[in-house]
Amino acid sequence: MEFTAGMIAEALKGTVEGDPKASVSTIARIEEGFAGALSFLANPKYEHYIYTTESTIVLVNIDFKPTAPVKATLVRVADSYKAFASLLDIYQKSKPVKKGIHPTAVIESSAKVGDGVYLGPYVYIGENVVVGDNTRIYPHTSIGDNTRIGASCLIYAGVKIYHECVIGNRCTIHAGSVIGADGFGFAPQSESEFMKIPQIGNVVLEDNVEIGANVCIDRATIGSTIIRKGVKLDNLIQVAHNVEIGENTVMAGQSGVAGSTKIGKNCMFGGQVGVTGHITVADGTKVGAQTGIAGPVKNPDTILLGSPAMDLHSFMKSYAVFKRLPDLKVIVDKVERDFKKTDIQ
Repeated sequence: MEFTAGMIAEALKGTVEGDPKASVSTIARIEEGFAGALSFLANPKYEHYIYTTESTIVLVNIDFKPTAPVKATLVRVADSYKAFASLLDIYQKSKPVKKGIHPTAVIESSAKVGDGVYLGPYVYIGENVVVGDNTRIYPHTSIGDNTRIGASCLIYAGVKIYHECVIGNRCTIHAGSVIGADGFGFAPQSESEFMKIPQIGNVVLEDNVEIGANVCIDRATIGSTIIRKGVKLDNLIQVAHNVEIGENTVMAGQSGVAGSTKIGKNCMFGGQVGVTGHITVADGTKVGAQTGIAGPVKNPDTILLGSPAMDLHSFMKSYAVFKRLPDLKVIVDKVERDFKKTDIQ
């Protein structure tokens, strides 16, 4: 599909600076722009590209002031990054939607599949499963017995959802993720033997949750592991049994949350964050990459860095010291040598 600058400006409530009939049919990064592509400029570090880009249309903020001639047609909006995200959503929704059930899909007789559902090749739908209207399930996905999946979900290839889990409406689960595998529960019987503790709970994903690729969310020992509405998890994340992640919390890749921990709403976790088990993390907590949270976070809107984690102010004070440790060691070694040369015993 082609969109003119005028159409884009109208959709985004922006203004056109240049040719309102300039048209685009695809999207490109501003530094890699070409004729017929739409780009955006939000970060000032990339401003120099706007003077050389071959993109036909560029979204910019209302207050952007060029310092050299710009060949592209500009569409000025309140927030170019948010506007670009809105356009991507429109572009994605304009693509054809798969529907229908492939002949190799296996659906148990007791399952209920809604209207407008897509089931790809070799999908398995277990006993008493419910799949909501307009949900798309891509090839080689397995849905265990008694699982409920809401409407308008998108479940990519190779996802495994174990028995009795609950997936809300408009959820996205990317390829290779496993929802509802057993939690890591073993009782020591001797110095060399462990007895497996049955994991009889489930996993609940509320509405509008997005799970990245190769994520593992373990079922609860008893009760539910709960991912509240609006949560976004990046690729390669481990969520252990009986964890609860609050509304609209986001986590970057390779983070891990140990069992029975409760994370509040509106939290933000950088990559490779580790969280110990059986603690509570307050609402609005922001955690830097590779931080290790070893104890409860009681105060909302805390910023944490380091391992073990400390608040931002304490971390910056400590960093000012430990970045100088090599120099301090030289001083201490010199003092020690000088002391040994004296006659003081």
